[in-house]
Amino acid sequence: MQTSNNYYLNNPLIHKDRQLAKSNSEWVRSFSCKDLKPLIICRGPIRKEAMDVFDEMGINGYGILLSEKDSITYTNALAPELRTLTDPDRVHRVPDYTGATKEERNKRIQQIIRIAHDNGYNAIFAGYGFMSEDADMVEAMEKAGLNFIGPCSFTQKSAGMKDQAKRTALETGVSVTPGVNNATSLALFAKYGKDGLEACAKDNNLNVDFANCKDDEEKALALLAASYEAGIDIIDAADIGAALQVEAKRMLAEKPNNRFRLKAIAGGGGKGQRILQSANSYEGASLEEKVEKAAENVPSLVLECLIELKTNGVGDNKNVLIEMNIDTTRHQEIQVVGNGEWCMTMGGRDCSLQMHEQKLLEVSVTEEELVAAIAVAEAEGKEGELAQLKKDLVILQKMEEEGAIFGQAVKLDSVGTFECIVDGEAHYFMEMNTRIQVEHRVTELCYKLKFTNPDDPSDFFIVESLVEVMALLARHGKRLPKPERIVREKTSVEARMNATNQALQPHAGGIIENWSNAIPGEIRDDQGISTHNPDTDVFMKYHLAGAYDSNIALLLTTGETRMDSYQRLAEILRRTELRGKDLATNLEFHYGLVHWFIGNGINARPSTRFIVPYLTLVGLLKEQANQLDLDYAYGEIRQRYLDENSDQAAEWAAVLDAKKLLFTRPLERLFAEPHYMSGWLSINKKALQMTDNGVQWLENPILLLDRLYHYLNMDYETGKPARYMIWDHDAEILSDAVSFYKALEEKLATQDFTAIEQAIAGDAPQGISSEEWASVRSAHAGYMAGTELLAILAHIASTTGFFDLAVQPDLSIDIPERLTDDALQKRMAKVLVPPPVAKSDEILAASGGMFYPREAPGMDVFVNEGDHFEAGDTLYIVEVMKMFNKVVAPFSGTIEKVLIDGDGVIIKKGQPLFKVNPDEKIEVVTPEQIAAERRAATDGFLKHIA
Repeated sequence: MQTSNNYYLNNPLIHKDRQLAKSNSEWVRSFSCKDLKPLIICRGPIRKEAMDVFDEMGINGYGILLSEKDSITYTNALAPELRTLTDPDRVHRVPDYTGATKEERNKRIQQIIRIAHDNGYNAIFAGYGFMSEDADMVEAMEKAGLNFIGPCSFTQKSAGMKDQAKRTALETGVSVTPGVNNATSLALFAKYGKDGLEACAKDNNLNVDFANCKDDEEKALALLAASYEAGIDIIDAADIGAALQVEAKRMLAEKPNNRFRLKAIAGGGGKGQRILQSANSYEGASLEEKVEKAAENVPSLVLECLIELKTNGVGDNKNVLIEMNIDTTRHQEIQVVGNGEWCMTMGGRDCSLQMHEQKLLEVSVTEEELVAAIAVAEAEGKEGELAQLKKDLVILQKMEEEGAIFGQAVKLDSVGTFECIVDGEAHYFMEMNTRIQVEHRVTELCYKLKFTNPDDPSDFFIVESLVEVMALLARHGKRLPKPERIVREKTSVEARMNATNQALQPHAGGIIENWSNAIPGEIRDDQGISTHNPDTDVFMKYHLAGAYDSNIALLLTTGETRMDSYQRLAEILRRTELRGKDLATNLEFHYGLVHWFIGNGINARPSTRFIVPYLTLVGLLKEQANQLDLDYAYGEIRQRYLDENSDQAAEWAAVLDAKKLLFTRPLERLFAEPHYMSGWLSINKKALQMTDNGVQWLENPILLLDRLYHYLNMDYETGKPARYMIWDHDAEILSDAVSFYKALEEKLATQDFTAIEQAIAGDAPQGISSEEWASVRSAHAGYMAGTELLAILAHIASTTGFFDLAVQPDLSIDIPERLTDDALQKRMAKVLVPPPVAKSDEILAASGGMFYPREAPGMDVFVNEGDHFEAGDTLYIVEVMKMFNKVVAPFSGTIEKVLIDGDGVIIKKGQPLFKVNPDEKIEVVTPEQIAAERRAATDGFLKHIA
């Protein structure tokens, strides 16, 4: 059946016949994977992708795990994959995917093994997340005779744990971030002494071969390993926190202006990480005092890292790294592939556009793209850009070389990611992710792999999917010859579509009621949400589960150049229509961000600290827009025309009244969606100038207005709901105006609007009669009437200093200091997403999620009834989509009643949590006062266009 979403189902960029068994070549057929029968134990976009790839490879009979947590927490949040996998015998329900504690995790591993054995599965696919990098799980699968489709347990232990990975990197000559990676050893030495390790082993009945250890560090590691094996704690989180506190004091004193990062070794995707602020960010009479204040936080930060990863149980490896946080860094990663004997790389990805360690937009970094960009910069004489691009090419080549060396050292026998931070001309290894990455398609769209018969160069097969590569490596391993990488597309880009609000805060539990079909060139990895009802071809509603991370889908596209790929992504985002109940996503954010780069410099090199200042600037746009009154402004502009043309007041009133909504509707949309405003301003910053003499249009405002309707996806379309498009009578007025100016441009042989205005102000050009020219001038005046209102956008940009956030000639981005102010950032987040309106005597939930009144089980609650709290004190923790967020008091007061009882209670946004008695009564501003303030602010704009 040909369905309306046929492109989504059969996108040639990601779907193809992958059955090697059909080949005419015996050698190629020998690499068939039809005898694999995997159990897929992950969720999210990668689960559906794996199902598709396995089907295309002829791998039949695979099964999936399905957590009961989804439908219990959020009713009807059924996995969309079940729309295509309809055999109930291949769907295996478990309470959750990992278990909350080490004991539960071990039970889940054994349960997975039982499911596999009982149902004839011979392989395990873990994708990304959950237990994909759990060396113990992988080892258990191997011992159970199951083929793990991913790096083996040796690689997981050598590279997956951050401390061991850094040791391996140092041994192989790979540059690493300065820091301390042996906190558990230091804690052991502090507690027992270096001479007391053997006594510790004896007291705890641990069998440790100290004789084969070459130094104290190896002895400590061997003792710790034995304790993990025995499931006992010889040191705890407090010991590790104390040991790291000592190291932190030393590092803070040496680098008082630097922040430092604490990372639990099993963390990933930003989880299990915390930032330790610099010493100089604290008040103090001396450096020593500032260092003490900064280091006070280390033990609690260590505990937070471990709790977030649920690795604070007895017998867990609780090692936490501390390393210098390079605030100007760019985050880049190299895709690595190996079979245990050979190892190769497939280019890089820039993941610098992230917030709170969560990646948002990922861009391909390849030699081919950089070489092409270098040629363009050289031809255009952009010396600063040229120098930076050349540096980037050298850095990429070095990272790829080191990635291959490191992969070889850890015997990588699948896919992995060599993650680095780039600072100026230097780069540092952070970690290796021993799994497939969320953003892996960015790479596979740029490169494919050609496997060639060593005995016959004409005998080969091509692989375009990294999931397919993983299956091939798991099934055939060392038989696979080292492949050649071949260019597919020059560039690619991926936007992560998340369930977050305008301030990029998680927003769980919404219902998607409709999602427009994917367009040509769009790759939509959405877990199968866009799979229509097979009988009616109708989109099926989907309830977003709140028990997991906020990602809904991955939106990708490709291009000949980076600009080409960004413009294609912008068009995908423009045409995406997503509607539902209580639904919030970051689509608007992505649309604005992509246009910011298109308008400011597509090759800009943002650091990982870019997004929060950018969001703060968008908040300033919203704050300024909230202070302006469009109806009042248009009314005042209208009155000016009537006053200046009193003899034709009725005619001018009719003209301006007919056009009011033509101007105000798209502006209201921009005012309501500040991310859209950011994008529009970025690509039109040269459209006009605000001068002392008023507005000087450098581009025709009518043509700008026409483009604005298109930018907002409000073009007139037959059958489209009126609320989502330009109204028919407005479309007619605008169409007539556009046609008029297109004809005038042709007559005057110029598209320069300044030249057109000068011509209109003068005598009739040759070939045009005076009467005709008078009609032209009259029509021009009529069409221009009211366009002054469009200048309100330039006024907002000027008032907020929007264009101060700018790309420099060397591609760095100049972030104004004011945008890094923590208080301003927090205030603008509230402007973007106003907190629920509360009574003066209560505190409401700022978001839905799971409520925790304490830092960790067994610890005291943050506040009890009768406690006094200060503004900024932590009141509770809310877990939203796997992110734990401390919620602080917005004002000072006293807790009169706690309205939520228990840990892990599900709460909804706006739900009362505490009854309080504030120290100061909140002053209520009346609607009349607000209206007067908006008119006064709008008068400031009107003065500029007088």
